[in-house]
Amino acid sequence: MEKPISRKIGSTQLVILLGDITEQPTEAIVNAANPSLRGGGGVDGAIHRAGGRQILEQCQTYTRKHGSLPSGKAMVTTGGKLRAKYVIHTVGPVYKNKQESPPILQSAYQESLKLAEESKITSVSFPSISTGAYRYPLQAAAEVAVKAVIGCLRAGSALQLVQIVCFTKNTFTAYKMALEEATEQA
Repeated sequence: MEKPISRKIGSTQLVILLGDITEQPTEAIVNAANPSLRGGGGVDGAIHRAGGRQILEQCQTYTRKHGSLPSGKAMVTTGGKLRAKYVIHTVGPVYKNKQESPPILQSAYQESLKLAEESKITSVSFPSISTGAYRYPLQAAAEVAVKAVIGCLRAGSALQLVQIVCFTKNTFTAYKMALEEATEQA
């Protein structure tokens, strides 16, 4: 098992770890959702299965009222049966190219953190957004994610803990490299 890596950014602890996001004890976990918010494959399906029907019901209420969740935006539901009290659903971009996709991915992380702050959440865990079915190149996604999170935390945050939970060793390695590079440049 890879040892988690941690950096203090402002007053927030940023941790990269290898694990299962559905088992995280943080107050909120982030779901790499699809626009319909109906669950699906990958992390989205795992969160819906582990959290139970209550999450889907709140997602359906949202989509009836607001329509699909646009890429780069976020909304929050209960955590249902998860250890986390809340799930922040965000839609990352389907990867197109290195000009179009990064601002949308950056927004997915920023909007999730903003929603966590507005909801008075103190700890949140992210998966690697858009790197599965949406085919965002892993290293490029890790760099965008880490820079977006660090930028939000450096601007000032009430969050005590932000984790990026990597499901595979390759993902962990990519995020670890991105964190080391981003904090060396600071």
